[in-house]
Amino acid sequence: MPSSDTIAVSIVVPVRNETDNIAPLIAEITAALDTRWNYEIIYVNDGSTDATAERLESAMKERKNLRQLRHAVSTGQSAAVRSGVRAARGAIVATLDGDGQNNPVFLPALISAIEQGGELTGLAAGQRVGRKDTGFKKLQSRIANTVRNGILRDGTRDTGCGLKAFRRDVFLALPYFDGLHRFLPALVRREGYGIVYVDVIDRPRHSGVSNYGFFDRLWIGIMDLAGVWWLIRRKKPTPEVTEVTL
Repeated sequence: MPSSDTIAVSIVVPVRNETDNIAPLIAEITAALDTRWNYEIIYVNDGSTDATAERLESAMKERKNLRQLRHAVSTGQSAAVRSGVRAARGAIVATLDGDGQNNPVFLPALISAIEQGGELTGLAAGQRVGRKDTGFKKLQSRIANTVRNGILRDGTRDTGCGLKAFRRDVFLALPYFDGLHRFLPALVRREGYGIVYVDVIDRPRHSGVSNYGFFDRLWIGIMDLAGVWWLIRRKKPTPEVTEVTL
């Protein structure tokens, strides 16, 4: 494992019961990033009850830059992402879903957008084109994105894409709540940072079924939306602070 001083990028992958998707996705991540950055891959095993842990342990023997964090019980995607970011050694963190729908080939574009954007760019967000979800899920997503953008004015057409890159310190400065990952653009803008958007091509999951689905998302989403709207309205300008010395 490289020392923490040498790691530039941390890739965080939240998973729950994704046994058959572990090895193929790791292979794609390494193909996209090897020789480009000194990086680590952090899988956050969110209370899996299948052989996900064993598949990751096997892969760790082959990849010294692969780490596994385990939640004793499933606490959801936002909590899994936060655990990974807190453990990350890189100043830049990139995320993607563990089901294979997010193609790692787009990771370099997202990471480069953060590097080239300078200190004022806090987030590079993937925007899906050619989505492979069912028609009903597409309709749900379209309605949710329209309502969210109409209220928060975050300028983002697709907050549900797992492909994102951001500065670790920016993420950790955001107020945490369950569902945070769906409101990153609005919260990053709230802190005064710019956002870069990168079109990414969606694809079907390799195997298995969705673990972070639409259960109660309508009502939970309404409550979260109200909370984020309140946070934005209550934001005060950050004061410029200088220390007086003699």
